[in-house]
Amino acid sequence: MNILLIGGGGREHALAWKMAQSPGLGRLYAAPGNAGIAVHADCVALDPDDHRAVIDFCDRAAIDLVVVGPEAPLVGGLADALDAAGIPVFGPSAAAARLEGSKGFTKDLCARHNIPTAAYERFADAAAAKAFVRAHALPIVIKADGLAAGKGVVIAETLAEADTAIDDMLGGRFGAAGESLVIEEFLAGEEASFFALVAGEEVLPLVGAQDHKRAYDGDKGPNTGGMGAYSPAPVLDAAMASRVMDEIMRPTARALATAGTPYRGVLYAGLMITPQGPKLIEYNVRFGDPECQVLMMRLASDIVPALAATAGGRLDGVSLAWRDDVALTVVMAAKGYPGQYEKGSVIRGLAALEAEPDLVVFHAGTTRDPDGTLRAAGGRVLNVTARAPTVAAARARVYEAIDRIDWPEGFCRRDIGWRALGRGTG
Repeated sequence: MNILLIGGGGREHALAWKMAQSPGLGRLYAAPGNAGIAVHADCVALDPDDHRAVIDFCDRAAIDLVVVGPEAPLVGGLADALDAAGIPVFGPSAAAARLEGSKGFTKDLCARHNIPTAAYERFADAAAAKAFVRAHALPIVIKADGLAAGKGVVIAETLAEADTAIDDMLGGRFGAAGESLVIEEFLAGEEASFFALVAGEEVLPLVGAQDHKRAYDGDKGPNTGGMGAYSPAPVLDAAMASRVMDEIMRPTARALATAGTPYRGVLYAGLMITPQGPKLIEYNVRFGDPECQVLMMRLASDIVPALAATAGGRLDGVSLAWRDDVALTVVMAAKGYPGQYEKGSVIRGLAALEAEPDLVVFHAGTTRDPDGTLRAAGGRVLNVTARAPTVAAARARVYEAIDRIDWPEGFCRRDIGWRALGRGTG
């Protein structure tokens, strides 16, 4: 089977690494890929917004399956174009991808189908939004409605912070993504990420994870796309996972299928585990990044048949086996991220880590010069990932590896996994 992977981040490197292990894989292509993905795939220059170009490449390269990594091409309708051309695609239609493309759409769906989530209102007018904030308790959560690269959420502790967030979002900071916003109650509890493959009304649970979104130790600083993650998530035990499936995942799949927009792909629920049970914070229509990295490290099964079955709209007969070990990843980012950062700095020391068992350095924002020099080319640059029997052991292996990487222009959090260790489960 020839596969085209769309994307070039750490999530896509993890998917490429796992797909490359499949005996059923013919040729793997990636667009655009990165220096790490290039080890497993032929990297090609394709604009995912140019649907005709993607379809023409699939025809030339005899592509049997397209796997779309990031959310933006899905929200932009790439899966619809491929489906219309008769090319199997792992990823939902634009209509179903509104689960991530519009927070307001998802909140309204939850309200209609009694899916547990935070109380909310939608706004396009700053004055009305500010009046709503003043009528409710702080802290309060303010979200740009559309895609904002994981940065369109503010937890406002004060009225001044809330007013600034409202003005920024409705004032154009996130472009069209901020033309409207959602304001919702702050949920107290423990965050977790839950993943499932969905094909119409069929839902196959994967495993849970927890990530660290804040830039600095102690969960301080601005939100990022994610600074580290680990799986399994202790808070998502079997009983809680069952509730998530029954109360959140299956009702969502049924709702979309009933509406004539059946979902096909991976569905990622960002959850708050509250004293009352799981509540949905948000949906993502793709694997998490960096959660995908730890999921792929724990997955014992061949992923390609599961991706193909999902794309075909049928999950009956599909099963996946998971290793009991803990997988943990730490993101190495360019200094200044998630604000302004420099590109082009040289990274050394990765070759010495390649032979380490159960340890993989997934690339995110990297490029390689013709002479082999590895350079940083983004904000989040490397995902150092290890598998071990415990959180403590996996974390120790990751940080030992990070200390052997020569990249003075990078930084990382040094406390990934602290929640699990604090529960005494590491």
